[in-house]
Amino acid sequence: MAAKKVDALEERLEGEIGQMKSEISNLQTQVSDLKKEISVIHVKIDSNFSILGEMFKKLLEGQSKTASLGTREASDNPGSGETSKPIKQREDQEVETRKREKRIPSVEPISMEEPSRKNQVEVYAVPCTNHHGSRILLFHSALFAISNNIRTTSTRPKRKSSGGGSTIEVEELVRSLLRKVSDEKFPLVTTLNKYVRTVRTEHCFLLFEELGRQDKWLQCLEVFRWMQKQRWYIADNGIYSKLISVMGKKGQTRMAMWLFSEMRNSGCKPDTSVYNSLITAHLHSRDKSKALSKAYGYFEKMKGLNERCQPNIVTYNILLRAFAQAGDLKQVDAIFKDLDSSIISPDIYTYNGVMDAYGKNGMLREMETILLRMKSNQCKPDAITYNLLIDSYGRKQAFAKMEQVFKSLLRSKANPTLPTFNSMISNYGKARLKDKAESVFRKMNDLGFKPSYVTYECLITTYGYCDCVSSAREIFDDVMGNQKQLQVSTLNAMLDVYCMNGLPFEADKLLEVADKKGFVLNVSTYKLLYKAYTKANIEELVHKLLKRMDQEGIVPNKKFFLGAVEALSSVQMSS
Repeated sequence: MAAKKVDALEERLEGEIGQMKSEISNLQTQVSDLKKEISVIHVKIDSNFSILGEMFKKLLEGQSKTASLGTREASDNPGSGETSKPIKQREDQEVETRKREKRIPSVEPISMEEPSRKNQVEVYAVPCTNHHGSRILLFHSALFAISNNIRTTSTRPKRKSSGGGSTIEVEELVRSLLRKVSDEKFPLVTTLNKYVRTVRTEHCFLLFEELGRQDKWLQCLEVFRWMQKQRWYIADNGIYSKLISVMGKKGQTRMAMWLFSEMRNSGCKPDTSVYNSLITAHLHSRDKSKALSKAYGYFEKMKGLNERCQPNIVTYNILLRAFAQAGDLKQVDAIFKDLDSSIISPDIYTYNGVMDAYGKNGMLREMETILLRMKSNQCKPDAITYNLLIDSYGRKQAFAKMEQVFKSLLRSKANPTLPTFNSMISNYGKARLKDKAESVFRKMNDLGFKPSYVTYECLITTYGYCDCVSSAREIFDDVMGNQKQLQVSTLNAMLDVYCMNGLPFEADKLLEVADKKGFVLNVSTYKLLYKAYTKANIEELVHKLLKRMDQEGIVPNKKFFLGAVEALSSVQMSS
């Protein structure tokens, strides 16, 4: 027994020694990083110090010139004998004051302004009799100036600034830049060069977000390259993390990997946020099995790295949701066990993400297991939890459970939202329960909720499933008359109602009406119409639609024709 205790103590000591060694190595790396940062600051101080020296010399030269001009004016205008005595007395006073200045150092303001900055900083240069003393005092005055101008090592912009006006100004400038860039006459780099004195990291950060939303990932890279050429740019993890995230969302995994290697080459060390962006980028790729293995590989790698790269709750949430969407229950359980064994505790986003993934895959038992687990950990459900439960039960037409969850939502502190009602109307409509869908719409109005265009689309589709085409058209006409700007998705919903009820010519007439009113159709409009016309086997409408697509410059892809092939095969099977 004693031997076992000794062995256990030895193992424990070895583990603690190894942990201490790893902590010492981490401290050493931090110290080396600090040394590098201090050396960079010293270089900046020396450069600014030399600038201050030159400015100080110029100031002294200017003072000597003004003094010589004053003596010349006095000699040129001697005046009468009465005025000559005061001048003589003034000169004697100036001599005495100069003698005092030699003994007492004067403090003189020097205005220092960078060419790219609007703010002006006053630095007080103190001349001294001692060489070392003047060096030290000038050093302190230089530090005062530099403290207002030196960039910090992290250039990630703060989401909430102390002054609301500055954030508004940044957003307005970004909007004006995007408006100019949208016009082909103004290239992106040329526009940025015009605002070179104003645009900074926070503007570029917002540009990445907006250009990413508009699928303009190449322009994001142009902004990044422009940033790198600016004097104020310093490589930062936040910038690379944002760019990797944007590239991943647009399916540009190779570009995300290139940015990761570029970040390392620039001297930045990756942290947890960078690895999270990289994992998300891989998960957006088409090959899901390969993406999941890559993502899990990075997760395991992070656990073996230093403290700044350790997985956080965001890492676990990303992986849990991804494996739940893939239906890999074993991996979900394994990651949950790993999370339980760590110091990190799951949050509401962890449970909501996994439950939503299970619910959308129709795995209701697994979803309910996570819900019980969430309640056992004293984590209260929010509005998103109730919404995803309602939607999941509605998809599987488990309406008793769906209604029970809705009643619980009304009794809870969390309030229902528009997606709550939209989901219920849509799911009742798919089950052809028109009365139930209409009662939800009335309940929604009674609770003071204003229907959105999505709510009206759900109602139109419901009437389409229930063979009530005239009711659907009434709602569509009301929306067209009342709403200032009609959405294309609302038009698509009405066209789909005509097509599912075997009225392709009515759909064609509505398309002509929409064209006269200036509607800009999208690819999904042509896709649903092509599928419906092909299924109805009406060659006249098919040729007319293809001609219209050719005029609009829309080139169909494989998915476009696959829908039509499926429709034809279903018609042949039924016949």
